[in-house]
Amino acid sequence: MIETIDERRVLVRALDCRVYETGEPLTRREIAPLNILLFLAVVVIWGLTWFAIHLQVGGTPVDVAVFWRFALAVLLLGAGLIVMGKIRRPPGAAVPWLAIMGACLFSCNFLAIYRSETYLASGMVSVVFSMATILNTFNQWVFFRQRPDARVLCGGLLGVSGVALMLGGDIDGGTRTILGIGLALLGTTLFSLGNMVTRHLKRFDLDLLNTVFYAMTCGSLFMALGVLIDGHSFVPPLNAHWIGGLLYLSIFGTIGGFLFYLALAQRIGADKAAYTTILSPIIALAVSMVFEKAEWSLLMLGGLVLILLGNVLAFVRKKPVTQPLEVEQG
Repeated sequence: MIETIDERRVLVRALDCRVYETGEPLTRREIAPLNILLFLAVVVIWGLTWFAIHLQVGGTPVDVAVFWRFALAVLLLGAGLIVMGKIRRPPGAAVPWLAIMGACLFSCNFLAIYRSETYLASGMVSVVFSMATILNTFNQWVFFRQRPDARVLCGGLLGVSGVALMLGGDIDGGTRTILGIGLALLGTTLFSLGNMVTRHLKRFDLDLLNTVFYAMTCGSLFMALGVLIDGHSFVPPLNAHWIGGLLYLSIFGTIGGFLFYLALAQRIGADKAAYTTILSPIIALAVSMVFEKAEWSLLMLGGLVLILLGNVLAFVRKKPVTQPLEVEQG
């Protein structure tokens, strides 16, 4: 439970940085409207990305859809860096790690995520993906000896229990549900491993935007190679749904959402900014129910709730914990 504070501060608990770390009173800057707007923008943008993926699934092979999403994002991000004069050449020693990051964050993980949406409603996939925040904490323990506290362990247990309920609650779905959740978990695990690589890349003299740009370029090249190996055509379907989904995912879901998240994290801290990953699945679930007519049994709904509660429990800490700035997106 969060330490006792005035009820008026509860709504901005995730948007306050200094009081959480030092116990000092809130200032106007810490609860400024811009902070709230940035927080809401990230939640809504990433909450809608899952339905945008749904719009692309089936319209073209998955590897083609993932390729175009990040190829367009690379062009936009690269152009922005050039215009701002901030593009930098990566150190040679960083290139292999950038390639691994590209494979985990901007290609292979989304191959699994996109394919999972051929079996599951987009809202359900978003909730499974939200477990990346818990996986990040466990992977920090494995790779960086950063031991998680009891709350994170309990949150992880709730998350695993939630996945088990989801599997058991969709008897009619059978193999399709198992495949869908398995693919979503695979994509989520790769995404978390990619965040660990992002931390490792901090040892090199390369800022985060350039790191993402070069890793995303590697991911796009991997996808292009996959498209060629599979013999698929690069020509995208020229229909409004598919093109609309592509533009949203590249411009808003990948570039806009990420930049808003960075701005938010710099203003309020990465740990508070990460609360967006708890709230965005709620948006995704609502959109999925309205536009996909998704239906869930009581057991499946119980599983979704357990996963979300697991995330809340993992994030809400009594003592301040320094969180590294990681790539968080859908």
